[in-house]
Amino acid sequence: MLATLPFALNFAHPLMEWGLLATSAWALYLGIKVKKTRTGTPKQRKALLPGKFAQRHYIWGSILLALMTLGTLGGMAVTYLNNEKLFIGPHLLVGLAMTGILAVAASLSPLMQRGNTVARKTHVGLNIGMLTLFLWQAFSGMEIVNKIWVSR
Repeated sequence: MLATLPFALNFAHPLMEWGLLATSAWALYLGIKVKKTRTGTPKQRKALLPGKFAQRHYIWGSILLALMTLGTLGGMAVTYLNNEKLFIGPHLLVGLAMTGILAVAASLSPLMQRGNTVARKTHVGLNIGMLTLFLWQAFSGMEIVNKIWVSR
């Protein structure tokens, strides 16, 4: 082994990712509020504006991107330190794809701020796809956690 890691460190990545799944749901909620603020009736818009949903969505999306990138790299690092190799399989590949999808979706922000509808729809589509993959990752990750726990 490259390093002897505390057994509990094996669970940092899964715990972080479950938190990020919840954060993704929160960012989706804020994004829906942004759309309602942008497309609602004048009365609805007036009621929603004080919530500053666009700014909050942007901040939470930025936090999500940063932490997901760190979580992906951290999960890979712990796996490598424990096993001296990475296991190239669906969980790793989908996790890498999700991180890339999230980065591309975030990169569309400047275009969306200028009112580009194609960028906005692409952003939404990418993030819905990422969230769908995230749900699958949560369950495939729990299978991995179970294997680690049982092999102890």
